[in-house]
Amino acid sequence: MPLVDVAAAFETIRSGGVVACPTEAVYGLSCDPWNEAAVRRLLAMKERDAAQGLILVAGGAYQFTSLLRGLPRDRQEILAASWPGPVTWLVPANEHVPPWIRGRHDKVALRVTDHPAMAELCRVAGKPLVSSSANRSGDAPARTPETVEEYFPGIPVLEGPLGGRERPSEIRDLLTGEILRPGS
Repeated sequence: MPLVDVAAAFETIRSGGVVACPTEAVYGLSCDPWNEAAVRRLLAMKERDAAQGLILVAGGAYQFTSLLRGLPRDRQEILAASWPGPVTWLVPANEHVPPWIRGRHDKVALRVTDHPAMAELCRVAGKPLVSSSANRSGDAPARTPETVEEYFPGIPVLEGPLGGRERPSEIRDLLTGEILRPGS
């Protein structure tokens, strides 16, 4: 498995590729969310149904500006109070969210990561990136570069340790406050 720095990971993403990245709790697969072919490649690697939708992560809330356009100020304040951090919010999807990202849903999952390497990659990319656990549907998420290599031979892996959390991010609905997946 090639371990790569942020610049090399960005070049892979810019050219339509998929990279594995350390996140807060597990390795994730990342690509450019506005490149439909790259997203389809990531979904095929995971054997994941596109209808399920995907999470977008950013290096700062400013990277979600167009995706949050039209969201009431009080809801934006809720987001700002929890980011960066381990909370992924389901937010009403607007016209800037590609259908291959939201799947069958009318919402999109967004998180501003507090993982330094992932945040830096998003900043270098200048946009949010897809982040979906590095595993095939039904398998345990990868927690080591070796497991990433076992699941996806040859995929570039962004250098850096995991963030130390036991469980992936909490997922909450911004409109209802409902917790859909508890965090650590």
